[in-house]
Amino acid sequence: MKQLLLLISIGFGLSAFTFGDEPSYRVLEYDNFGRGERLEFSVNFGIFTIGEAEMIIDDKFYKVNHRECYKIDIFGRTSGMVDWVANVNDHWGAYVDSAALVPHISYRNIREGKYKKDEVVRFDHRVNLIETKVADKKTGKFKEPKVYVSQGEVRDMMAGALYLRTIDFSKMKKGDKFIINGFFEDTFYDLEMIYRGREKVKTKAGKFNAIRLAPVVPDNELFDGEDSVIAWVTDDENRMPLKIQA
Repeated sequence: MKQLLLLISIGFGLSAFTFGDEPSYRVLEYDNFGRGERLEFSVNFGIFTIGEAEMIIDDKFYKVNHRECYKIDIFGRTSGMVDWVANVNDHWGAYVDSAALVPHISYRNIREGKYKKDEVVRFDHRVNLIETKVADKKTGKFKEPKVYVSQGEVRDMMAGALYLRTIDFSKMKKGDKFIINGFFEDTFYDLEMIYRGREKVKTKAGKFNAIRLAPVVPDNELFDGEDSVIAWVTDDENRMPLKIQA
């Protein structure tokens, strides 16, 4: 009898290791982006080009928390004469679960004039915990981590951008809203997005049929009022980001 109980206990133990992670993650269906994608953007102020940005999905998968992940990197930098006045060279990155499109690790290396910030954020979706570590600006060593308790599925900016591309807008009407739950620095956000309909958008790459979206940005020193930020994605199965206006 004792041997039977021992075998049952071992069986349950093995099943916990084998299947324990699965209930914590849902599987999103999509086929409109993948490894090796590279998007390039210009940053404009009026008629002047003042910077450039690129978003790269690495051409191979990475294992994080025993999960298959995309490695995403976003680089943003000033260019031309602006570099002489206000040099910006930012690097944002994340390892994003390829099935659930939630982040496991995200990081930022911010260089904007004299300001700098290095940060690493780790997400444990099995126990709903988030750990953030910020480097000391003088020594470069990471300070003691801070831990936050999340409620359910939460995303960083990179995972949020990919998740947005899986949303079906075909049945939405102008003014319809949806929520993306996010975490940034030390704050949780319920980012409300308003669907503003379809229109043609002109870019340096040409004219595109586009979906117009308006994130509801809380009043702050930079943005004020409704539609202070507008984003467009292609009105096709790819839903690629085309343009952001602020």
